[in-house]
Amino acid sequence: MAYTITLIPGDGIGPEVVEATLRVLDATGVELTWDRQDAVGTAAVERFGTPLPEPVLASIRRHRVALKGPVTTPVGKGFKSVNVQLRQKLDLYANVRPCLTLPGLRTPFQNVDLVIFRENTEGLYSGLEHFDERLQIADSTARISRRGSERIIRFCFQYARRHGYDLVTLAHKANILKLTSGLFLSVGREIAAEFPDITFNDRIIDNMCMQLVMHPEQYQCIVTTNLFGDILSDLAAGLVGGLGVVAGANIGDEVAVFEAVHGSAPDIAGQGIANPTALIRSAEMMLRHLGEAQAADAVRQALIDTFTEGTHLTRDLGGSASTMAFADRVAERVAALRAG
Repeated sequence: MAYTITLIPGDGIGPEVVEATLRVLDATGVELTWDRQDAVGTAAVERFGTPLPEPVLASIRRHRVALKGPVTTPVGKGFKSVNVQLRQKLDLYANVRPCLTLPGLRTPFQNVDLVIFRENTEGLYSGLEHFDERLQIADSTARISRRGSERIIRFCFQYARRHGYDLVTLAHKANILKLTSGLFLSVGREIAAEFPDITFNDRIIDNMCMQLVMHPEQYQCIVTTNLFGDILSDLAAGLVGGLGVVAGANIGDEVAVFEAVHGSAPDIAGQGIANPTALIRSAEMMLRHLGEAQAADAVRQALIDTFTEGTHLTRDLGGSASTMAFADRVAERVAALRAG
C-alpha cells in the first residue's frame, strides 16, 4: 500500500533527525509520501501568530498519521507547548512510551521491556488553573473523568493483548486522592475484568517509582494519569539509556502522531552529531500502526544490529559517527533484511 503522512520537521536538531529517519524509512520499501509542514513553533508564530496553525492540524486530520521532530517550547513565558496543543486539539488521549533495552549501552539494567501508557488530555494538565491575586494563592484542578479513564485503560489492555504482554499495572495515589485517583483505580478494576487473560495489579505512585528503579523486570505495561505518566515515562526511559533512545506516540481514535520525545537541543543543531535513534524507533511504531509489521521488524532488528556492532554510533552513544552515517548504517541493514 501507499501512504501519505504529515511530516513536521520541527526545529533545533529536528530537521536533522527527521532526515536521518527518512533515510531509514526509504530502505524499508514501504511507499510513503510526505506532506511537509514546516510552519510549527516559533516559525509559525512569526508567520501566522500561532505556534500551531490550522493548516498543520488540517493536514494531520486529513492523513490521520504524522511523524514529528522536536519543537522548542519557551520556558516560563511565550507560547504553549505545541505537543500539548496537538494532544488537546486532536484528542490524542493515549501517550505510549515503549522503553526497551538496546545492546551495547551502559544502563542500570539489562533486558528491560516496559511500555508506559499515559492519559494525555486531562488530569493536572487540563489547564484548569486559577490565581487569587489578593491572597496570592494558585490553584490547579486535576480533572479525572470516567470516559477519559476508560479509554486509556482499555487502550492499554488492548495493546498488551495485541503485543503479547500478559501483565498490566495501574499506578495511582488513591490512598490520598480518593476521588480522582480513586475513580481511575475503580475504572481500572472494572476493565481488567474484561481481560481475564491478562494479569492486573496496581501500585501507589511513589512505590511504583521505587519498584521501577529496583525491579523493572517485574513490570510490563503501566497505565496511569497525565502527571504521573509524564514522570514515569521519563523515569523508565532512564532505565534504558535516556530520552535519546526511546520512541513516543500520541494516539487517538482518529489520528496518531509519532515523535521523538527528547528536546530540540538547539546548542548542537546543524552540527550533524544528533542521535536519531528516538525518532527512528518512533517511525518503527508508525509502521506497526500502519500495519507494516515486516518493515517495522526490519527497522527494529537493524537498530539492534547497529548497536551490537558498535562501530557507527553517534557521540552521545560513545561513538564518533555523524547523524547521517549512523542512519546510513541502519538503512543498509534494513535493506539487507528486507531483501533477505
